[in-house]
Formats: sequence, structure tokens, C-alpha cells
Amino acid sequence: MSKTGLVMDDVFQRHDAGASHPETPRRLARIADELTRLTLHEQCHIMAPERIKPEIVLRTHTDAYVRRLTDACKNGEPYIDTPDSAICRETFNIASLAAGSVLGAVDAVMSKEIANAFCAVRPPGHHAERDRSMGFCMFANVAIAVDHLRHEHGIDRVLILDFDVHHGNGTQHILEEDPTAMFISIHGHPDFLYPGTGYAEERGRGAGDGSTLNVPMQPHSNDGDYRVAFDKHIRKVLDKFEPEFVLVSAGFDAHRSDPLATLDLATESFGWMTDLLLDCADQHCSGRLVSVLEGGYDLHALAESVALHLERLIARSAKHAHA
Repeated sequence: MSKTGLVMDDVFQRHDAGASHPETPRRLARIADELTRLTLHEQCHIMAPERIKPEIVLRTHTDAYVRRLTDACKNGEPYIDTPDSAICRETFNIASLAAGSVLGAVDAVMSKEIANAFCAVRPPGHHAERDRSMGFCMFANVAIAVDHLRHEHGIDRVLILDFDVHHGNGTQHILEEDPTAMFISIHGHPDFLYPGTGYAEERGRGAGDGSTLNVPMQPHSNDGDYRVAFDKHIRKVLDKFEPEFVLVSAGFDAHRSDPLATLDLATESFGWMTDLLLDCADQHCSGRLVSVLEGGYDLHALAESVALHLERLIARSAKHAHA
């Protein structure tokens, strides 16, 4: 099958961070409405949510953290570790489905059941550290997928491109000593934006020195600035690394309408960034790419940007089918 896989299910709306929290179930509801309006879901292979096995989570997160999250949800605590990371009794269950569904998409791409995939899951993951939650995130979905690709599929070189406006501190810190995982993040400058990490001089540690590339962008950077940054810093790394699989932390909060940041991207910016990553996957790893939803908090801009991102994935799948 050469369709794009799509993980999109109402179950992910059951993680409820509270009425005033920006990481709201309405994000997925609005995305679903837009994909339905454009009939994009009908052009995809819809994938059922899958629960991650506990032993797989524990290869990335500490046992103590997983126990704390489990207990906090059971006990009805309002948040875990930081008030930003609001939870409800369903949160551990839904976070387990989010992480497991990303692995299901990875497995389906590796088996050639689908050409590529977008996982519209929540809670997001790229701020989650090994031992604690940060920034709305419970499990490090993308970092867990890197571990899974290595252990289950023997993949040695995984590229992660994170274009969320906030630096993916959790993904970076979990993988920063691993030379087989190339983590690239383009994001709002940490002098002005949460979480205050992601400076250009952060390049990895130990054996992983050089396997992290951070491209911080000044406030009000626009599409032209991003194109220059990709041309100057990112394109050559994509080709030099020669990935065997591409993972995308797809946050859409660098959009000029987003309330949680101060960058000025238009919706169309997410189209060409998607195309560039698809080109990289085509060139180096037979198109193997899985994209995972992170941020994006203006509901209209989020839905519009996700739709464009998915359209590009679908178009590339169709191109493969007719090649």
C-alpha cells in the first residue's frame, strides 16, 4: 500500500488539561473538522490507536517518573511536576496510546504497509525529559520512536527534525549522547521563549558531540528568514547524515497567528518545510517518514497548517504509487 497513514481518533481528546489550558482537546477536534471538510482523511489509511508496552517506555523514561505519573493520574492530581503539565485521570492512559500509536505508524512504514504517516496525537512529547514532565508533555513520543527503530528494526541512523516554535529540550537531552540520532531543531530563540534551551552551541555530548543542530530564530522571523536558515544550516546536514528514517516533531506554533510565540510564519511555510523533509526521505531512505503532532495553539492556523502538511504527505505517497 502506498497511502499516507493517519492516526486520528477521538480518544486523544480525553486528555483534558482544563478549560483555560492552551493544550486543549479542541485542537484535535478542529483538526478533524478541517481534514473532514477537505476529505483528506478519506485519502489516508486510518490507523487505530495502539497502547505502548510498559517495558518500551522504560527504555526511555525512568521507572520513578512513570510511577509518579501513574499515581498522580490515579489520585486526581491537577498536574505533574509543573503547573504547565496539567493532567486528568485519563492522562496516563492517553499518553500511553499516543506513544504507542507513533510506534504503530513507524512499524507500518517499515513494513511498507503505508508510505509515510502523520500522527495527530496528544499529549505532545518533545519537552518530556527522562525523569520528568515539562511543557504539556508526558512521554517523549519521538525519542521513544528512535529507540524503537533501533531495537525492533535495526535502524542505525535516524534524523529528527523539530520545527515546533519551542525547542525540543526533552528529545535533545534524551538523545544528545547518541551519535546515531541526528536531532535538528529550528525554533524561537531561547533568550525570548520557553523552555530557554536550544542555543546554537548545544551540539550534543560525549559520543554524540555534533549530532545535535540547533537553529534559534530571532523574534518576528518570517518565511524568508526560515528559508535562509534552512539553506545555510540545515540542508547540508540532512544530506551529510544520510538518514535511514526521518521523524518530524511537527509543531505549528511558529505561525504568525499563534498566541504562545512571536514568530511570523505563514501557513505556506509548513508546506515547503514538509516538502524538503520528504525530499530528504526520498533521497536517503525510500521515503520512510513519520510526522508527530507537537504544538500549535491558534485553532484555525493549526488546522489549516496541519491540512497543508498532510496534503504534502498524501501527494508524495501518490507520487510513489504511480512511480
